[in-house]
Amino acid sequence: MLDICLLGTGGMMPLPYRWLTSMMMRYNGSSILVDCGEGTQIAMRKKGWSPNPIDVICFTHFHADHISGLPGMLLNMGNADRTEPLLLIGPKGLARVVSSLRVIAPELPFELRFLELNDSIETHEICGLRMTAFKVNHSMTCYGYTFELDRAGRFDKESAEKLGIPIKLWNRLQKGETVTENGKTYTPDMVMGEARKGLKVTYCTDTRPTEVIAEQSKGSDLLILEGMYGEEEDEPKAKQKKHMMMQEAAQIAKQAGAGELWLTHYSPAMNYPANYSDMVKSIFPEANICKDGKSITLKFTDQEE
Repeated sequence: MLDICLLGTGGMMPLPYRWLTSMMMRYNGSSILVDCGEGTQIAMRKKGWSPNPIDVICFTHFHADHISGLPGMLLNMGNADRTEPLLLIGPKGLARVVSSLRVIAPELPFELRFLELNDSIETHEICGLRMTAFKVNHSMTCYGYTFELDRAGRFDKESAEKLGIPIKLWNRLQKGETVTENGKTYTPDMVMGEARKGLKVTYCTDTRPTEVIAEQSKGSDLLILEGMYGEEEDEPKAKQKKHMMMQEAAQIAKQAGAGELWLTHYSPAMNYPANYSDMVKSIFPEANICKDGKSITLKFTDQEE
């Protein structure tokens, strides 16, 4: 299962009642943070989650409201006596940007590792999840992220027994290994059924609508998109600054066949995002106008109550 929390839902500047956009995901003892704007630590503390077990921080892009909280976050981790390496993922130039920010956090008791994204679409394995980064359309290089947790088919005990596969090899076959015993080779497909539906989460902010967002979020259990503006009169501003309207986000969720849509990254001029709920739901009924701290635990279909 995956634990997801929107730590903050604001764009451009933090407000007393709305921290800057960031999302934290926990899986199997590992934690992944996506974006780290000013105030992320406060939002995390309010949620009751700790920065110390964070294994990876992904950055969508290098605007201040998505990365300015990093120096303080690193210092906090260091003060907690962290020694494990931290992987940072983001657009090309990430190491240079972080190096500049570290002028005020020069000494850390742990190693920083970097994965810079260069291609339009890249897939990597992190923390037991398959992460796909895809380039979107903002005023600077910006990526969205999809995280997928695959699930193997059921183990067919009857087939294993019929094939005479030693019991001691069953566990390795279930884990996807090909094993050889007494001159015989056994492959997982001999004893495993078809792959079952896994879990999929897509996170994408600061972009105009593009086809790649719907493609990469197809079938996502949870789709998190920016809802920077809601009034039709703000559409020219959205196009000029390369942000997304709430209505456009809802259309993408509908096109992608997402299970649920969470809106985030609201303009600081938007005092009451919930006022647009009916309008957004008329396009995509499973849309949610989120507040800071919005959380969910995603489970496999047959685990749900």
